[in-house]
Amino acid sequence: MSEFSSDPGAGVFSLSQIRHLMRVEFGRAQRYGYPLSCLVIGIDRLEALRDLYGYDFRESVLAAVIELLQEETRTCDYLGRLMDDRLMAILPHTTSDGAQAGARRILAAARRLSFAPQGSPLGITLSIGLSHYEDDNTLFFDSLVEAAEGALAEAMKGGGDRFVHRVPGPREARTS
Repeated sequence: MSEFSSDPGAGVFSLSQIRHLMRVEFGRAQRYGYPLSCLVIGIDRLEALRDLYGYDFRESVLAAVIELLQEETRTCDYLGRLMDDRLMAILPHTTSDGAQAGARRILAAARRLSFAPQGSPLGITLSIGLSHYEDDNTLFFDSLVEAAEGALAEAMKGGGDRFVHRVPGPREARTS
């Protein structure tokens, strides 16, 4: 197993690895003046699904979402697993508009996922918190991650199956 691989599947980084990669990419974006976007993704009602259908079902849903994210992101993007089964995607060279288009595409693809626990069809939805670095809008990568995590919490609180975009700093969030 290489230094940058972890349990759920090839190309999915651990918490410490994805935070390190965010720090590195943020430094590059600052140095070379290119945009960087961060998505924090949560599976709506995942814990309730685990309670209803068991741990193995929860893991199969998580694996399907990871596979979906790997299909919907570019090879230059990074995908990692955070605490509480949230996922993070780091999108170098991606503007706010590009990240929002990607979030819409991911949400639509997730709605097409279908599971059949105990023989009954079941769909899932995602919530996505999105933030971006562009034009020196923040000095610290932590601000970018905090904005995305806050946006995810707002998307989930709003009922899920949506993304919220938050610019690092005191500006208003935008929901879609």
